[in-house]
Amino acid sequence: MVLNYPSKTNSVTEQELIAACQRRDRKAQKHLFDRYSAKMYGICKRYVKDHQEAEDVLIDGMFKVLTKIDDFRGAGSFEGWIRRIIVNQSLMFLRKRNELKFAKEIDNIELTSNVSVEDDMAAQEILALLDQLPTGYRTVFNLYVVEGYKHREIAEELGISINTSKSQLILAKKRMKSLIINHHHTKE
Repeated sequence: MVLNYPSKTNSVTEQELIAACQRRDRKAQKHLFDRYSAKMYGICKRYVKDHQEAEDVLIDGMFKVLTKIDDFRGAGSFEGWIRRIIVNQSLMFLRKRNELKFAKEIDNIELTSNVSVEDDMAAQEILALLDQLPTGYRTVFNLYVVEGYKHREIAEELGISINTSKSQLILAKKRMKSLIINHHHTKE
C-alpha cells in the first residue's frame, strides 16, 4: 500500500497513518510527529516549566508512541492514547528529577470560589499562572482539572494517598485564585 502524504488537497486518515507507522514507514512516523507534536508539547509544558526540558519530554514521549504503536488497539481515541503516554512521560520526568514533593495532608478546608476567570484572559496568561504553582500542586491540578483523572488514579499514578491528592488540589485552587486576583489587579 502506498501512502499519500498530505498536500493541500489530499490528507491521510488517522487509520492509514497508524497502519503505516506500524509498518515502520519513516515518512509516516514524521507525519505523525508533525500532526500531534504541537498539541502534545502543550501538555508537556503544563507539567514541565522549562522549554528545553518540555521538548525533551515530548521527544521521549513521541518516541515511545512510535515504538509502542503496535499496542494501540483502536479502543478509544488515538490522540487520547498519545496524550496518556505524554502525560505519563511528563510524570516520569518529574519523578526522576525528584520534583514531586507534596505538602502535608490537610483536613477540613473549605474552598469558596467567588472568582471567575475573565473571558478575555488569554490561555498564555493562564499557563503563566500555572507555571507559578509548585510542581506538586501543578501536577495534581493538571491531572484532575485538565486531564480528568480521579483522585484514586492520581494517587496511584503519583504514589501518594487519595487525601494528599485532594489536599494538593485544594491548595492549588487556592493558590490559583490568589494568582488570578493578583493578576487581575495588576492589569487594572
